[in-house]
Amino acid sequence: MELNVSDIGEKDIVKYILSKCNTITPDDTAITKIDDNSNLISTTDMLIQSKHFPKNMTYFQMGFKAVTVNVSDLAAMGAKPLGFLLSIAIPDSLNFSNFKEIIDGVLEACEFYEIPLIGGDTNEASEIIINGTALGTNEDSLMKNTYKNNDLIAITGNIGLAALGFYSNDLKYLDNILKPVARIKEGMILKENGATSATDITDGLASELHEMFNGKGMLIYEDKLNISDEFKEIANNMGLNYLDLIFNFGEDFELIFTIPKDKVKDLEEKLDFIIIGEINDSSEINIKLANGKIKKIQKKGYNHFKKEI
Repeated sequence: MELNVSDIGEKDIVKYILSKCNTITPDDTAITKIDDNSNLISTTDMLIQSKHFPKNMTYFQMGFKAVTVNVSDLAAMGAKPLGFLLSIAIPDSLNFSNFKEIIDGVLEACEFYEIPLIGGDTNEASEIIINGTALGTNEDSLMKNTYKNNDLIAITGNIGLAALGFYSNDLKYLDNILKPVARIKEGMILKENGATSATDITDGLASELHEMFNGKGMLIYEDKLNISDEFKEIANNMGLNYLDLIFNFGEDFELIFTIPKDKVKDLEEKLDFIIIGEINDSSEINIKLANGKIKKIQKKGYNHFKKEI
Protein backbone atom coordinates (compact mmCIF):
# COMPACT_ATOMS: atom_id res chain seq x y z
CA MET A 1 0.00 0.00 0.00
CA GLU A 2 1.32 3.43 -0.90
CA LEU A 3 2.27 5.65 2.04
CA ASN A 4 0.78 9.08 2.68
CA VAL A 5 2.88 11.93 4.05
CA SER A 6 0.98 11.53 7.33
CA ASP A 7 2.50 8.05 7.65
CA ILE A 8 5.99 9.50 7.38
CA GLY A 9 6.13 12.84 9.20
CA GLU A 10 8.05 16.07 8.65
CA LYS A 11 11.45 14.86 9.86
CA ASP A 12 11.57 11.94 7.44
CA ILE A 13 10.22 14.07 4.59
CA VAL A 14 13.15 16.44 5.15
CA LYS A 15 15.55 13.48 5.24
CA TYR A 16 14.17 12.35 1.87
CA ILE A 17 14.79 15.78 0.34
CA LEU A 18 18.32 15.82 1.76
CA SER A 19 19.00 12.38 0.29
CA LYS A 20 18.08 13.67 -3.19
CA CYS A 21 20.07 16.90 -3.02
CA ASN A 22 23.69 17.27 -1.92
CA THR A 23 23.70 21.08 -2.03
CA ILE A 24 21.64 21.49 1.16
CA THR A 25 23.32 21.94 4.55
CA PRO A 26 21.58 19.53 6.98
CA ASP A 27 21.38 22.04 9.83
CA ASP A 28 19.18 24.88 11.11
CA THR A 29 19.93 27.08 8.07
CA ALA A 30 21.54 27.10 4.66
CA ILE A 31 25.20 28.15 4.58
CA THR A 32 26.56 29.77 1.44
CA LYS A 33 30.23 30.71 1.35
CA ILE A 34 30.69 34.32 0.21
CA ASP A 35 34.48 34.51 0.48
CA ASP A 36 37.27 33.13 2.65
CA ASN A 37 36.09 35.08 5.69
CA SER A 38 32.29 35.08 5.56
CA ASN A 39 29.16 32.98 4.95
CA LEU A 40 25.63 33.95 3.97
CA ILE A 41 23.24 32.30 6.43
CA SER A 42 19.67 31.90 5.14
CA THR A 43 16.56 30.27 6.54
CA THR A 44 12.85 30.19 5.81
CA ASP A 45 9.85 29.20 7.90
CA MET A 46 6.16 29.02 7.04
CA LEU A 47 3.40 29.68 9.58
CA ILE A 48 -0.23 28.72 8.92
CA GLN A 49 -2.96 30.33 11.01
CA SER A 50 -4.83 27.13 11.92
CA LYS A 51 -1.66 25.23 12.86
CA HIS A 52 0.83 27.71 14.32
CA PHE A 53 -1.12 30.58 15.87
CA PRO A 54 -3.08 30.00 19.11
CA LYS A 55 -6.65 31.26 18.90
CA ASN A 56 -5.99 33.98 21.48
CA MET A 57 -2.95 35.32 19.58
CA THR A 58 -3.44 38.84 18.20
CA TYR A 59 -2.69 39.77 14.60
CA PHE A 60 0.22 41.88 15.84
CA GLN A 61 1.64 38.84 17.66
CA MET A 62 1.28 36.73 14.49
CA GLY A 63 3.46 39.19 12.61
CA PHE A 64 6.03 39.37 15.39
CA LYS A 65 6.25 35.58 15.67
CA ALA A 66 6.75 35.21 11.91
CA VAL A 67 10.02 37.12 12.29
CA THR A 68 10.98 35.43 15.57
CA VAL A 69 10.86 31.86 14.23
CA ASN A 70 13.23 32.75 11.41
CA VAL A 71 15.61 34.86 13.48
CA SER A 72 15.78 31.99 15.98
CA ASP A 73 17.43 29.84 13.31
CA LEU A 74 20.01 32.56 12.71
CA ALA A 75 20.64 32.61 16.46
CA ALA A 76 21.29 28.87 16.47
CA MET A 77 24.07 29.41 13.91
CA GLY A 78 25.60 32.36 15.72
CA ALA A 79 24.80 34.62 12.78
CA LYS A 80 24.46 38.40 12.64
CA PRO A 81 21.11 39.48 11.08
CA LEU A 82 21.28 40.97 7.60
CA GLY A 83 17.75 41.20 6.17
CA PHE A 84 14.23 39.76 6.26
CA LEU A 85 11.88 38.84 3.39
CA LEU A 86 8.13 38.54 4.02
CA SER A 87 5.67 36.56 1.90
CA ILE A 88 2.09 36.63 3.14
CA ALA A 89 -1.14 35.10 1.86
CA ILE A 90 -4.44 36.33 3.31
CA PRO A 91 -8.19 35.79 2.77
CA ASP A 92 -9.85 38.54 0.76
CA SER A 93 -12.33 38.87 3.64
CA LEU A 94 -9.62 39.87 6.15
CA ASN A 95 -10.29 43.29 7.63
CA PHE A 96 -7.62 45.73 6.45
CA SER A 97 -7.03 46.96 10.00
CA ASN A 98 -6.13 43.40 10.97
CA PHE A 99 -3.71 43.17 8.05
CA LYS A 100 -2.07 46.39 9.23
CA GLU A 101 -1.67 44.87 12.70
CA ILE A 102 0.21 41.90 11.19
CA ILE A 103 2.55 44.23 9.33
CA ASP A 104 3.06 46.34 12.46
CA GLY A 105 4.07 43.19 14.31
CA VAL A 106 6.53 42.25 11.56
CA LEU A 107 8.07 45.73 11.52
CA GLU A 108 8.39 45.96 15.29
CA ALA A 109 10.07 42.53 15.38
CA CYS A 110 12.45 43.59 12.62
CA GLU A 111 13.38 46.66 14.65
CA PHE A 112 13.73 44.60 17.84
CA TYR A 113 16.09 42.08 16.21
CA GLU A 114 17.86 44.74 14.13
CA ILE A 115 17.03 42.93 10.89
CA PRO A 116 15.53 45.22 8.20
CA LEU A 117 12.55 44.17 6.09
CA ILE A 118 13.95 44.21 2.55
CA GLY A 119 11.18 42.72 0.36
CA GLY A 120 8.60 39.99 -0.08
CA ASP A 121 5.37 38.97 -1.80
CA THR A 122 1.61 38.88 -1.24
CA ASN A 123 -1.09 36.47 -2.34
CA GLU A 124 -4.60 35.27 -1.53
CA ALA A 125 -5.45 32.14 0.52
CA SER A 126 -8.32 30.72 2.55
CA GLU A 127 -6.46 31.51 5.80
CA ILE A 128 -3.47 33.57 6.90
CA ILE A 129 -0.15 32.07 5.79
CA ILE A 130 3.06 33.91 6.61
CA ASN A 131 6.36 32.76 5.17
CA GLY A 132 9.51 34.54 6.29
CA THR A 133 13.08 34.31 5.06
CA ALA A 134 15.86 35.58 7.31
CA LEU A 135 19.35 36.32 6.06
CA GLY A 136 22.47 36.69 8.18
CA THR A 137 26.24 36.45 8.06
CA ASN A 138 29.01 34.85 10.05
CA GLU A 139 32.56 33.58 9.68
CA ASP A 140 32.20 30.10 11.17
CA SER A 141 28.75 28.67 11.84
CA LEU A 142 27.67 26.97 15.05
CA MET A 143 26.55 23.56 13.80
CA LYS A 144 24.13 21.40 15.77
CA ASN A 145 26.10 18.13 15.98
CA THR A 146 29.75 19.14 16.41
CA TYR A 147 29.93 18.68 20.19
CA LYS A 148 32.78 16.73 21.78
CA ASN A 149 33.13 14.20 24.57
CA ASN A 150 33.02 15.74 28.07
CA ASP A 151 31.39 18.96 26.84
CA LEU A 152 28.66 20.33 29.06
CA ILE A 153 25.08 20.73 27.79
CA ALA A 154 23.35 24.03 28.59
CA ILE A 155 20.31 26.15 27.72
CA THR A 156 19.97 29.93 27.58
CA GLY A 157 16.87 30.01 29.81
CA ASN A 158 14.04 28.05 31.39
CA ILE A 159 12.03 25.80 29.10
CA GLY A 160 8.51 24.36 29.24
CA LEU A 161 6.97 27.75 30.00
CA ALA A 162 5.34 28.02 26.57
CA ALA A 163 3.71 24.64 27.11
CA LEU A 164 2.43 25.73 30.49
CA GLY A 165 0.99 28.91 29.00
CA PHE A 166 -0.66 26.98 26.16
CA TYR A 167 -2.37 24.39 28.36
CA SER A 168 -3.16 26.47 31.44
CA ASN A 169 -3.91 29.94 29.99
CA ASP A 170 -2.25 31.21 33.18
CA LEU A 171 -1.48 34.89 32.57
CA LYS A 172 1.92 34.44 34.24
CA TYR A 173 3.00 32.05 31.48
CA LEU A 174 0.80 33.09 28.54
CA ASP A 175 3.34 35.53 27.08
CA ASN A 176 5.76 32.64 26.58
CA ILE A 177 3.47 31.13 23.92
CA LEU A 178 2.01 34.39 22.52
CA LYS A 179 5.17 36.54 22.52
CA PRO A 180 8.20 34.25 22.04
CA VAL A 181 11.61 35.89 21.70
CA ALA A 182 14.56 34.61 19.66
CA ARG A 183 17.98 34.56 21.37
CA ILE A 184 19.89 36.25 18.56
CA LYS A 185 22.41 38.13 20.73
CA GLU A 186 22.97 35.03 22.84
CA GLY A 187 23.76 33.03 19.70
CA MET A 188 26.46 35.47 18.63
CA ILE A 189 27.96 35.44 22.14
CA LEU A 190 28.04 31.63 22.15
CA LYS A 191 29.81 31.49 18.81
CA GLU A 192 32.43 33.97 19.95
CA ASN A 193 33.07 32.27 23.29
CA GLY A 194 33.78 28.63 22.60
CA ALA A 195 30.42 26.86 22.19
CA THR A 196 30.95 23.67 20.19
CA SER A 197 27.36 23.18 18.92
CA ALA A 198 23.91 24.74 19.21
CA THR A 199 20.32 24.64 18.03
CA ASP A 200 17.08 26.37 19.01
CA ILE A 201 14.37 24.61 21.02
CA THR A 202 11.26 24.85 18.84
CA ASP A 203 10.04 21.25 18.61
CA GLY A 204 10.78 20.21 22.20
CA LEU A 205 13.96 19.42 24.11
CA ALA A 206 13.78 15.68 23.36
CA SER A 207 13.47 16.26 19.61
CA GLU A 208 16.35 18.76 19.59
CA LEU A 209 18.64 16.41 21.53
CA HIS A 210 18.02 13.71 18.93
CA GLU A 211 18.63 16.22 16.12
CA MET A 212 21.96 17.15 17.71
CA PHE A 213 23.04 13.55 18.38
CA ASN A 214 26.32 12.61 16.67
CA GLY A 215 26.93 9.23 18.28
CA LYS A 216 28.45 10.48 21.53
CA GLY A 217 26.15 10.07 24.50
CA MET A 218 24.10 12.78 26.21
CA LEU A 219 23.02 12.74 29.85
CA ILE A 220 20.48 15.28 31.14
CA TYR A 221 19.92 15.74 34.88
CA GLU A 222 16.34 16.40 35.99
CA ASP A 223 17.51 18.28 39.08
CA LYS A 224 19.42 20.74 36.87
CA LEU A 225 16.44 21.66 34.68
CA ASN A 226 15.36 24.37 37.13
CA ILE A 227 11.76 23.12 37.33
CA SER A 228 9.88 25.05 40.01
CA ASP A 229 7.40 23.52 42.45
CA GLU A 230 4.78 25.87 40.99
CA PHE A 231 5.43 24.46 37.50
CA LYS A 232 4.98 20.90 38.79
CA GLU A 233 1.83 21.81 40.70
CA ILE A 234 0.13 23.51 37.74
CA ALA A 235 0.98 20.58 35.46
CA ASN A 236 -0.31 18.09 38.02
CA ASN A 237 -3.57 20.05 38.47
CA MET A 238 -4.15 19.78 34.71
CA GLY A 239 -3.36 16.05 34.72
CA LEU A 240 -0.16 16.58 32.73
CA ASN A 241 3.32 15.16 33.25
CA TYR A 242 5.66 18.08 33.94
CA LEU A 243 8.58 16.37 32.22
CA ASP A 244 6.44 15.85 29.11
CA LEU A 245 5.88 19.62 28.98
CA ILE A 246 9.63 20.21 29.33
CA PHE A 247 10.74 17.65 26.74
CA ASN A 248 8.00 17.28 24.15
CA PHE A 249 6.13 20.55 23.52
CA GLY A 250 8.65 23.10 22.28
CA GLU A 251 8.00 26.73 21.25
CA ASP A 252 10.53 27.87 23.87
CA PHE A 253 12.98 29.46 21.41
CA GLU A 254 15.80 29.13 23.93
CA LEU A 255 19.11 27.84 22.60
CA ILE A 256 20.53 24.50 23.67
CA PHE A 257 24.29 24.37 23.27
CA THR A 258 27.41 22.50 24.28
CA ILE A 259 30.57 24.00 25.68
CA PRO A 260 33.90 22.67 27.01
CA LYS A 261 34.24 22.84 30.78
CA ASP A 262 37.23 25.18 30.58
CA LYS A 263 35.15 27.76 28.66
CA VAL A 264 32.31 27.97 31.18
CA LYS A 265 33.81 30.58 33.50
CA ASP A 266 34.49 33.07 30.71
CA LEU A 267 31.01 32.56 29.25
CA GLU A 268 29.36 33.11 32.64
CA GLU A 269 30.75 36.66 32.61
CA LYS A 270 28.88 37.45 29.39
CA LEU A 271 25.72 35.35 29.41
CA ASP A 272 23.18 33.81 31.77
CA PHE A 273 22.64 30.11 31.08
CA ILE A 274 21.72 26.85 32.81
CA ILE A 275 23.92 23.76 32.65
CA ILE A 276 21.58 20.76 32.34
CA GLY A 277 23.83 17.84 31.41
CA GLU A 278 26.98 16.53 29.81
CA ILE A 279 28.36 14.62 26.86
CA ASN A 280 29.70 11.12 27.62
CA ASP A 281 30.75 7.92 25.86
CA SER A 282 27.47 6.03 26.40
CA SER A 283 26.18 6.48 22.80
CA GLU A 284 22.72 7.05 24.31
CA ILE A 285 20.47 10.02 25.09
CA ASN A 286 19.40 9.64 28.72
CA ILE A 287 17.98 11.53 31.65
CA LYS A 288 18.93 10.99 35.27
CA LEU A 289 15.66 11.42 37.12
CA ALA A 290 15.38 13.07 40.52
CA ASN A 291 15.01 9.61 42.08
CA GLY A 292 18.39 8.58 40.66
CA LYS A 293 17.07 6.29 37.92
CA ILE A 294 18.47 6.56 34.37
CA LYS A 295 15.88 6.59 31.58
CA LYS A 296 16.21 6.87 27.80
CA ILE A 297 14.85 10.07 26.26
CA GLN A 298 12.53 9.13 23.43
CA LYS A 299 12.36 11.21 20.26
CA LYS A 300 9.04 13.00 20.41
CA GLY A 301 8.10 16.66 20.03
CA TYR A 302 6.13 18.54 17.38
CA ASN A 303 6.15 16.96 13.94
CA HIS A 304 4.20 18.26 10.94
CA PHE A 305 2.14 15.70 8.99
CA LYS A 306 2.78 12.83 11.45
CA LYS A 307 -0.28 11.02 12.73
CA GLU A 308 -0.53 10.34 16.47
CA ILE A 309 -0.30 6.63 17.25
